[in-house]
Amino acid sequence: MRVLVVEDEPFLADAIQAGLRLEAVSADVVGNGLDALERLAVNRYDVVVLDRDLPGMHGDEVCARIVASEDGPTVLMLTAATTLGDRVDGLRLGADDYLGKPFDLEELVARLRALNRRSRRRLPPVLERAGIRLDPFRREAYRDDRYLRLPRKEFAVLEVLLRAEGGVVSAEELLEQAWDENANPFTNAIRVTISGLRRRLGDPDPIRTTPGVGYAIAPEGAEATDDTEERS
Repeated sequence: MRVLVVEDEPFLADAIQAGLRLEAVSADVVGNGLDALERLAVNRYDVVVLDRDLPGMHGDEVCARIVASEDGPTVLMLTAATTLGDRVDGLRLGADDYLGKPFDLEELVARLRALNRRSRRRLPPVLERAGIRLDPFRREAYRDDRYLRLPRKEFAVLEVLLRAEGGVVSAEELLEQAWDENANPFTNAIRVTISGLRRRLGDPDPIRTTPGVGYAIAPEGAEATDDTEERS
């Protein structure tokens, strides 16, 4: 999952970004509405965490523009204005959820996971394929009932691959969904992460490589492409 945090308080914005990264959620941060719209024009996000009281362009206007765009991300409005009227106004603007400040990071993460799940085709909350079971809410992953101790990036990549339901995910898509905007597009981080993920998943290798195209979780019982360079 990739999130854009639009928050003009730098300390809070950095704290949210750091907390989301600990939960294997890729997050970019901007401090005003105009910058938010610029990022949304060039990057694909699953959810926008939007402060309502922003300098320059108000959060209400940002929300309205996101809602008016085709195939835009879902919006979680995050603000100190928490009266019933404020919440109703935010939802009437098209926000998908509303969370008042101060808030608990655990609740924010849970709400983001729920919004991300609802914004997609009806996928189950626990993702399963090829003997792999991944629970994004609990941040737990198993293969054949064996608990997998996955680093954050490997967990994020595995979630993207499982959500594709067997479809091939390109390296560019993985970089977009599991890393933030500071990732180097020429990095070998994806190759390294896939290699580490394969080692932790064990044999038989469930990750199918389509050279020059991308990666997919092979159906149970199917043989994945053996890429010796990535498994080294």
